[in-house]
Parts: sequence; structure tokens; C-alpha cells
Amino acid sequence: MVEVQNMGEEPAVTLDAFLDQSNATAVRLEPDDDARALIPFLDRLALIEVAFPKFRDGRGYSSARILREAGYTGELRAQGDVLVDQIAFMKRCGFDSFAPESSLNQADVDAALSRFENVYQGAADAAVPVWKLRHG
Repeated sequence: MVEVQNMGEEPAVTLDAFLDQSNATAVRLEPDDDARALIPFLDRLALIEVAFPKFRDGRGYSSARILREAGYTGELRAQGDVLVDQIAFMKRCGFDSFAPESSLNQADVDAALSRFENVYQGAADAAVPVWKLRHG
């Protein structure tokens, strides 16, 4: 089950503010922030929120994958202009919670996540690409 929540107050500090302090456990990444700056601090972060100001801005997908591949295991939240047809792709990149600007129907989210049984390429999740299943 993927957690979809209503947008609320921003629970995280900006990347710049995070880098200037030592006690924050949540940070918010904007599209032009470099997620790699967080790698030395991943063990102390409980939440990384990645902003999606427009659905067509895909930089947050890269941030999520960078963080998951670097070993981040905490909550990774996509926040902003998140559409139901993006949820499955966001999940593959490592997002496990979502705070869309507009509410999403949970049944539509569940349907989007179960629509395709196979994937065609590797990602930050553990799904094995169909070509590898077929050819070893």
C-alpha cells in the first residue's frame, strides 16, 4: 500500500537550511537542488520530501533514484503536482508516500500500481526487467 496524504504544512526544512544546522530530520528538495548533497546525512533523515511544482518536471525522479541507490531507507515523499498516472513510475524510482496538490482517489492509485505486471528497465525498486526474466 502506498500512502497518499493531503497536502499540509511543509514538514521539512530547505536543503540550504538543513546543511546549516545539525538537528533536522526532514528536508525538502526543490527541483534545482542536488540530492547528492544529502548522501552524507542519510542515516539521520526520517523524511525527504521532493517537490514537483509541475507534473512535467521530472528532476524529482532522478533525486529519488539517487537517494535510494545511495542507501536511503526513510520516507521519500513526492509533493506537489503529482498525478495518478505518475504514481507507478514514482514508486519505481523510490517514492513511498505522496502529497498531491489535488486529492487522488485511492482506488485509482491502487489500479495504477497494479496495472502492469512486468517492467522493461531497472529502477530503484527490486522489480526484475522482463527481458532478464526471459533471457536470464
